[in-house]
Amino acid sequence: MKALRKFQFEISRIIMSSPLKINFDKGTLILQNVPEVLESQLPDIRWDERTLTFRAPAYRYRKIVSQLRAHDVPYQDTARQFTIESFTHQKAISPYPYQTEAIDAWHANGQRGVVSLPTGAGKTFIAILLIAETQRPTLVHVPTIDLMHQWHTVLTDHFGQEIGLYGGGQHELRDITVTTYQSAVMHAPHYGNRFGFAIFDECHHLPGEQYQYAAISSIAPFRLGLTATPERVDGKESRLYALVGECCYEAKVQELSGKTLSEYRVVTIAVEMEDTERIRYEEARSTYLNFLKQSRINMGTPRGWHTFLWKASQSDEGRAAFKAYLTQKQISFASTTKQEWVWKLIQRHRGDRILIFTQDNDTAYQLGTRFFLPVLTHQTKLKERNAFLNGFRDGTYSILVTSKVLNEGVDVPEANVAIIVSGSGSVREHVQRLGRILRKREGKQAVLYELISKQTGEHFVNKRRRQHDAYQTLQKFV
Repeated sequence: MKALRKFQFEISRIIMSSPLKINFDKGTLILQNVPEVLESQLPDIRWDERTLTFRAPAYRYRKIVSQLRAHDVPYQDTARQFTIESFTHQKAISPYPYQTEAIDAWHANGQRGVVSLPTGAGKTFIAILLIAETQRPTLVHVPTIDLMHQWHTVLTDHFGQEIGLYGGGQHELRDITVTTYQSAVMHAPHYGNRFGFAIFDECHHLPGEQYQYAAISSIAPFRLGLTATPERVDGKESRLYALVGECCYEAKVQELSGKTLSEYRVVTIAVEMEDTERIRYEEARSTYLNFLKQSRINMGTPRGWHTFLWKASQSDEGRAAFKAYLTQKQISFASTTKQEWVWKLIQRHRGDRILIFTQDNDTAYQLGTRFFLPVLTHQTKLKERNAFLNGFRDGTYSILVTSKVLNEGVDVPEANVAIIVSGSGSVREHVQRLGRILRKREGKQAVLYELISKQTGEHFVNKRRRQHDAYQTLQKFV
């Protein structure tokens, strides 16, 4: 106690002559007149020789202010440029029990944290309820333009006030604003002190080398991350938790199936290749694997792929091995028999709304051309993209083929059948694809088909992506 009183006396003596000041500057905090005895107490502050002041990342604002208050240190705060705002619901919302649990868990975690719920489980409504409760200007971050406009529509509908848009050519800041991660990275250093509540939708994107600065450059003390799967292949979800808060609530797909999500089943179909394709596949795979063996490359290590690319570029044999790698992948992704199975499943599900997913654009366009189906890829122009999605929603089109653009961020509740022609080993990608068909609708029974080429590398890929609990119960045939 004596040491604490001495510490507080020393702080008071110094502050009397020159009060501590906190300013916001281009995504950082400037701290002036920091007493020497406080330097070790404040997180991430560094001396800046250019300005002869201490600096800290903007996201440390809450921790710094909390420390100052804990030690009864008076300070002048010009960093914060927001106040309490009253946001009123225009529509009544009755949350499901698990949504209430998620909200309570977020509050218990200090009004910070990640909420992990399956696609279609109402993450947006949790955010809406928390915006009204938190009563701070709010910035919602999303990965795509499509998702930005979806959030804008929902927020306008629920709050009945002007909602800002910042991204895709829009530059309007309001008390509630929706932005893309890309725009936030560029502009947060200028407005990062205007919002007290930061929401990060599809927050598994946030730990990326660039996107994380959307969170780093903001002082927002209240933070919410929303995702179906926070885990990342590179293990950087720890960075997500550092910037937003720990994962405070999680609900599984199987827990909500048949309740707030549609009942579903997953069917894996092992497909034989035609003889000529099998021969081409084996030749290409042999060339690829022999190069790996001769070069002593272990593709199971984190650096395996990078090592392969580097060594493949060094010789004619390496370039031939890389070409062989692409060839065997393409054959297994889009074999003739797989395409025949796509047609069988389309016939089986006449009258249903079907999404067909591929790993690459070439396969998507190949299927679209063969079966006269609309195709959505990142190359699809915005006007055509909107026409296809609106046509799918109103029934003009009953089938859409896509590579990756429908993995997340597009609301298609009408879909009840998904056909995975090819994909990566990413657990997230396949949980997201499953989520495209799980939005609840009366009498809806969802089914996801996985087409796997027999005796190919696709079996290992399929095994990895089925580690998620949503894929534990499978019916296999053929």
